[in-house]
Amino acid sequence: MTRKINLFATLKSDFASGLVVFLVALPLCLGIAMASGAPLFSGIISGIVGGIVVGYLSTSHISVSGPAAGLTAIVLTAITDLGAFDVFLTAVFIAGLIQLVLGFLKAGSISNYFPTNVIEGMLAGIGIIIILKQLPHAFGYDSDFEGDLAFMQKDGGNTFSTLLNIFDYIQVGSIIITLISVAVLISWNKVPFLKDLKLVPGALVAVVLGVVLNEIFIRTGSPWAITNEHLVSLPVPTSLEEFKTIIVTPNFSGISNPKVWIVAFTIAIVASIETLLSIEAADRMDIQRRYTHTNMELKAQGVGNVISSLLGGLPLTSVIVRTSANSNSGAKSKMSTIIHGVLLLVSVLVIPVILNKIPLATLAAILILVGYKLAKPATFKHFLEKGKYQFVPFIATLLAVVFTDLLKGVALGIVISIIFVLKGNLKRAYSFRKEEYEDGDVIHIDLAQEVSFLNKAAIKYTLNEIPENSKVIIDAKDTVYIAHDILDLIYEFKTTRAIDHNIKVKLKGFKKAYDLENTQETKNHVTIEHYYDAAKRVMVKREVPDEEFTKNKN
Repeated sequence: MTRKINLFATLKSDFASGLVVFLVALPLCLGIAMASGAPLFSGIISGIVGGIVVGYLSTSHISVSGPAAGLTAIVLTAITDLGAFDVFLTAVFIAGLIQLVLGFLKAGSISNYFPTNVIEGMLAGIGIIIILKQLPHAFGYDSDFEGDLAFMQKDGGNTFSTLLNIFDYIQVGSIIITLISVAVLISWNKVPFLKDLKLVPGALVAVVLGVVLNEIFIRTGSPWAITNEHLVSLPVPTSLEEFKTIIVTPNFSGISNPKVWIVAFTIAIVASIETLLSIEAADRMDIQRRYTHTNMELKAQGVGNVISSLLGGLPLTSVIVRTSANSNSGAKSKMSTIIHGVLLLVSVLVIPVILNKIPLATLAAILILVGYKLAKPATFKHFLEKGKYQFVPFIATLLAVVFTDLLKGVALGIVISIIFVLKGNLKRAYSFRKEEYEDGDVIHIDLAQEVSFLNKAAIKYTLNEIPENSKVIIDAKDTVYIAHDILDLIYEFKTTRAIDHNIKVKLKGFKKAYDLENTQETKNHVTIEHYYDAAKRVMVKREVPDEEFTKNKN
């Protein structure tokens, strides 16, 4: 249950974390817009709406919404197919309405079925991706856009090939600024004489130092100076009229176009799934263990996408990279998310020129540490110690997220988890034990609380392996449900194979409650009482005594 708190009660820590998220979100919004083939300012608009509108409406305490890297391919293809960005905005508007409907239909409850090890594997995989993707920026090689999480890149290369190309584009100034930024970020809250300054985020100090250092390099004519292509690149309108031209509104004449509706449903479904995955991850990162109302989250995302489209923004989702930065920066409430949105709005209106002096190397240092905290070795050790049924889905999800994408990785992890559940269920359908006596061994098969058709193969194999001239007791006293397939199997074993192989069988604990329909016998339905009567007639015919069988009849 989500607890209501005073948003202003933790304003100091929330402002600091909101500032860090703002610094991380700014280049990500721009990079994702660029990769989507959309106007650069559309990414900023989406970030502002995600911060202020969704941040206010959401019941999540640390989740941050904005343009998502997972939607870039969909957006790029959609803009191309629809022929105009304003027509695409109509699809985003409809997608928002669809998400609102999903929220009212309580579709958010599907997040309860995401296994913990899969969510943790997703987070660790994204952490590794962040590190691998930011290392080139740390060295001054910015061939890939900020915020890209895909293994395969638009230029035909991939994450690893880009890493190998770093050595051909090393920029000393970027490396120096990266190392200084990492040192500041690691030591800021650990060095004793800096404790009095802990209200100032280390990320802000790192950014200021990066800007100052690069300005020194530029003014001294140093070859280490970082050029514009390696700095934040925010559009700078020079007049109010120019600013107005940046804002694009939806062209609702495209609402009759079937392609618009296809794009809308695609965005709504993908964005909703990514949001639910991110929310589940955000709740796990929340040190206060608060839970998000997922249906309310879908409604908040729907409103956010409707407003974003009306202002010319990209579709948005809850995003893990910014949420992780928010959590790691000490956010206590959703006020930090709202603050980050306000800072985005104010900065693009007031200080875009200053923001364009921030080196991407500094931001890379911040994100690399965020990635490390998501994929720290302790997480791997934790799941390894829990055994293969926890570790295999975790590591499979991680690898699939790194080499494919978030949704495919999670889907693979869930499939593997389901397989393991089914396998475990097959093993837990019954217990098998043998008691040795002078006059012969007695085999006990104790059925579990629930025995479904999925257990048929395992039980069939066990019954077939019982040797001739054995004594078998099949006990169902603890069972509350037995599938008819299993009842048929036991009946056939007792009345056919047991007779042919001289196996004495006692059925124990098979109550009338296992007659699931509680009706009279029909052509396709035989109760356990009829199994008992038929089996007894066979036993009498063969003159095989079974005193306990009669004594334990229910």
